[in-house]
Parts: sequence; structure tokens; C-alpha cells
Amino acid sequence: MKTLTKLSAFLISFLMLLAAFSPALAFPSLTAAPRMHEASVNGSSWSSYNWSGYTVTGPAGSVTSASGSWIVPAVTGTTTAYAACWTGIDGFSSSTVEQTGTLSYISNGYPLYYAWYEFYPLEAIIPISAVPVNPGDKISASVTYSTSPSEFTLTIEDITASKSFSITATVASLGYTPARSSAEWIVEAPSSSSGILPLAYFGTAYLGNAYTGVSETCFATISGVSGDIASFGTAVQTITMVNTRGAAEATPSSLSSGTSFSITEPSVTPPPPPPPHHHR
Repeated sequence: MKTLTKLSAFLISFLMLLAAFSPALAFPSLTAAPRMHEASVNGSSWSSYNWSGYTVTGPAGSVTSASGSWIVPAVTGTTTAYAACWTGIDGFSSSTVEQTGTLSYISNGYPLYYAWYEFYPLEAIIPISAVPVNPGDKISASVTYSTSPSEFTLTIEDITASKSFSITATVASLGYTPARSSAEWIVEAPSSSSGILPLAYFGTAYLGNAYTGVSETCFATISGVSGDIASFGTAVQTITMVNTRGAAEATPSSLSSGTSFSITEPSVTPPPPPPPHHHR
């Protein structure tokens, strides 16, 4: 993911004014990593310097949808660090990504939260002002591809706030050829021009139906077959985020009921999951 670097003149003026009153409120200047930064692999278990979570792989051009849900993690600390939760298509083994999610961002001790979407490698992240985000909110998101016409639709909903946003873009307007070879459910440490940025302290992130109550979540459609993450068998890849010394920074749990899992930082003992509240 990356923060928009070519904002409209109005938005730039607005952010400059906002930052003048409170520097912590300006959007961070980030650059998306075009794909997962692999550290090592052992079968279907991967280590990455910037991703933690799950991906399901398929042949090029086979992935047509990915949906996910999560609880926005609260971040704490006294420095500046980032944690992005998202679902999307591509990025595991390709240089294209179509994704939408939330950013939990702490700037010199000030926590900030917002929703965003991105078509990479276009200029993006695009912050979504129509969907205000707060820690503890339940989020549902999806990325879908249709062949006629050839286009992507990205949708994100803050269930807690009853706010949603959707955008559709034709492949022709993107100016690149999407790989459509993987679906993802990820917590990411974003990057800048200087490399991968510090991962914010978020404790434990919760994803999937057991925590959000959203039905048919953490699902994908690959080669015309739809199902939850676990249903894709050997195509399921588990990703643990590690530092440059190989020590775990964010570790996904095993899947529960095929769709639900948590991602935990090493110093945190996961608390019991919150009781589900069924929606839709």
C-alpha cells in the first residue's frame, strides 16, 4: 500500500492546513511495496519482511474475487509506525495489486486510522473520507473482477459506523495488465522509498467470521470455484512477518472454520475472541 503522492490541489491545501494545526493529523507519505518481500519458504509456509496472513494462489488470470473482514486494531507507542489490514488480489508473486483496507498509524504517539484503496502500480493509496474508521470497528471488504466489461470493483464497509464506499475501474483505464494469480488477507508493514517501515504495535488483529459476524468472508473465487480460505487446500499459503534477523514480528494463527484467524505480535498472548455479532 502507499499514500497518494499526487493529490488534488484542494486536498493538498486542506492537508497542509490540517498539518499546520496538528502535524500528527497529516497523511503519512508511504510507498507501496509492489509485492510481498519474501524472506524464506518451507513448503506452503512463508516468511516475509512486510506481510503476515494468508494467500491462495492460482494460475495467472484465474482469480476473480477476494473478500475479507476484520476488526480495526488499535495501535500504541511513542514513535511513528504503521499497520495496514487489507484484502485484495495479487502481490504475492506479481507486481500488480488491487486492494482495499484500513491503516492503523501512530505518529509520534498520536494514533490515526483511515480506510483506503489502491490499484498498484498506479498512484495510490487513495484515502476514503466517506468511511471514517476507529479502532474496534468491524470492517468488510471485497475486490471483484468481471470479464464483461473487463473491470475491477473495490468495496469497503465500516459495519460499526454503517458507512461504505465502492469504486469500479476498467482494466483499460489502469494502464497495466493485472496478474490475477493470488487472493490475500494480510496485515502489512508498509514501505517508503527508504524501505520497509516499522510495524506498529497492534497486539492482535482478528480476521474472519468468528470475530466480525460477516458471512462468506475470507472467501475467494479462483478458476470459477468459490470457497473459504481453507477450502483451497494445497493452494493456501501461510505468511509470517519476520525482521531481518529472522525473528517473528507478526504470526498468523491456524484457520478456524476455514475463514477466521488472528495475527499476533510475539510479545502478546491473544485474549479470547470477542463474541460474534451476526450481520447480513
